[in-house]
Amino acid sequence: MKKKLVKITYSLLLGALITLVGCKKDPPSSSTTTDPTKPAVKIKIPKFNRDSAFVYVEKQVAFGPRVVNTPEHKACKNWLVKKFESHGTTVIEQNFDATAYTGEVLKSTNIIAQYKPKQKKRILLAAHWDTRHIADSPLCEERCKEPILGADDGGSGVGVLLEIARTLQANPIDMGVDFVLFDAEDYGDGGDNGESTSWCLGSQYWSKNLHVRGYRPKYGILLDMVGTKDARFAKEQVSMAFAPKVMNKVWKLAKNMGYGNYFVPESSNPVTDDHLFVNQIAKIPMIDIINKPVQTQTGFGAHWHTHNDNMDIINKRTLRAVGQTVTAAIYKEAEGSF
Repeated sequence: MKKKLVKITYSLLLGALITLVGCKKDPPSSSTTTDPTKPAVKIKIPKFNRDSAFVYVEKQVAFGPRVVNTPEHKACKNWLVKKFESHGTTVIEQNFDATAYTGEVLKSTNIIAQYKPKQKKRILLAAHWDTRHIADSPLCEERCKEPILGADDGGSGVGVLLEIARTLQANPIDMGVDFVLFDAEDYGDGGDNGESTSWCLGSQYWSKNLHVRGYRPKYGILLDMVGTKDARFAKEQVSMAFAPKVMNKVWKLAKNMGYGNYFVPESSNPVTDDHLFVNQIAKIPMIDIINKPVQTQTGFGAHWHTHNDNMDIINKRTLRAVGQTVTAAIYKEAEGSF
């Protein structure tokens, strides 16, 4: 996940808002229009298994840091592909070379798992699966030049998506869902130097090279750092600029399900995360569910970009709050009531 508060200029947000002037709804998709003459068919929302999601996070962490160009990264990729395939999805490995801010060429892979790929009505769920190559938080006290495990920053979002894929296999719906795990997200310039494009290299590549020609899901939901105790998910400003309707509906749904203590009705500063490039380049409205604690030195949790980002901080209740909310959004979308 992009690791500093975004140095997005206000002109960027202003441009997004100008684009949206006079339009309080997200751009419609011709392939996802619901027939108003047909009543919504009620679909039971299955329970999200927090224990299973926790195990999926744990398994990723067991590989070690998933830094691009390392054996651990490759081994985890192979496991993720097989796991998604075991959940009945069709998997595409989108290989690409990206040049890091260091000049190193990153041999990267976006993992795209398609649930019911022939269905026209689709939504997009995403997370990043790589981990930071250095522990460069200002709060880091030791081994600051070594890569981190990324249990929360990377692992938690992927774990939730794997469990949602398993849930869909066990409880089918008449709608397509695309799971996209972006690579090379966390290899950006920690000093920024005004270059936010050094981050999120996988989502930038995917947005320019969509896995299906003319791909137009109705909207997307990005998960980043969604696994720690007392997480606080506020309405991040890039999300609200590009996809306010989606964000407001997700937050309302979470509140109605009893997760309002996690999904707070407050605004948070914009961040450079994968959703920024999906919105800007691919023109797909996407929101970011990302933990933004109040008044911290880094803008993120104390474990962010330190070696404390391990399984000790992963909380099953938080995984359930996020996983159950997103699961409910999917099934309500499938029945036409979201």
